[in-house]
Amino acid sequence: MANVKMSKKAASIDMTAMCDVAFLLLTFFILTATAKQQEPLPVDTPASTVQTKLPESDLATITVGKGKVFYDLKGREVRKKALELMGQKYGITFTEDEANRFALMEGFGVPVQNLKQIIAMTSSERNKLGLQPGIPKDSLDNQLKEWIYNSRIANIEVNDNELQIAIKGDAKEEYPQIRKIMDILQDQKINSFNLVTGLRGKDF
Repeated sequence: MANVKMSKKAASIDMTAMCDVAFLLLTFFILTATAKQQEPLPVDTPASTVQTKLPESDLATITVGKGKVFYDLKGREVRKKALELMGQKYGITFTEDEANRFALMEGFGVPVQNLKQIIAMTSSERNKLGLQPGIPKDSLDNQLKEWIYNSRIANIEVNDNELQIAIKGDAKEEYPQIRKIMDILQDQKINSFNLVTGLRGKDF
């Protein structure tokens, strides 16, 4: 008796469900991801094996690179209070709108007398290389010291916590520049601070 040959049909898999899941995941990641803001002073931090993360709040970051110093502060209300205290110190009145814009800004590196012009700019404008000359830190006009001092007061008033300090220095920056920042901190009895490295580590 002759064998009956069954015709072979190619198996088909419905990929609709998998495509739906893939697009749902893609949409979720796009909506929940936050874009990394461009840094006003990009630095190449030194490498480290330490993996302790910096705190998400109660933190001020001092960025040092190319002979310039930039300053950043966590927390909108803390930033607004620190700006108010700096305005009182240097006789500058900042409007409510300027304070709100400053609270949303990234790090900055200008004398407080020029801060109004920087606040009025867009993020892309103020982050142009060479636009901000850095915060004065010499003995005749040590505005960095005043920012640190007033930020500590502001953080205690707003969050009732001691402000932590992090130094983010370029790997090629000369040691005397970093040492000057450390001296400013030690003058205010700040002997414990973070050093930001390639893995955002903590050294002290």
